[in-house]
Amino acid sequence: MTDAGLPIYRRSARTDYRMWLLLSVGLIFFWAGSTIRPEDNCSEDGRECAPWLVPLAQGLGAIVALGAGLNMLANPRRGSLFDPATGDLVWWQARIGSAGGDEGRIHVSQIGKLRIVRGDESDDEVHLYDREGNRLFWFDQEVIPWPYERWAERLKRLAPQIEVVVDTS
Repeated sequence: MTDAGLPIYRRSARTDYRMWLLLSVGLIFFWAGSTIRPEDNCSEDGRECAPWLVPLAQGLGAIVALGAGLNMLANPRRGSLFDPATGDLVWWQARIGSAGGDEGRIHVSQIGKLRIVRGDESDDEVHLYDREGNRLFWFDQEVIPWPYERWAERLKRLAPQIEVVVDTS
């Protein structure tokens, strides 16, 4: 079996823009909470006053920034590849350090269907099914590159029996 152009796909928390965005937003909220005096957080007439919002925003910012920072420190990895030696499609999520994380593997001849569910804007889902119709664990949109249709076409060239379904509901 030869490689049909399925690229190796690897991502980690440190290369995920979402983690950097969470870290940035958390730090901005923490910084803003540090610079605004709670007693100054009132309207001109003094009727609307919520000094408790400033430390709350600062605390939430600290929690979000800490969570994103710790996630980037642990650096969980995810991805997929085609192993031409065995003919298997291999995917993984939540690999931390030398730990294997959640992994799946299937010979491409045993894949029955790849389903892409279009959601709102970028909220798409991807599901992989074996020939008996069982959904395979840990395979989703996080382990393959976008655009998903292009990756699905490459997989179908490798194993023509695979049914590719795109749901736009």
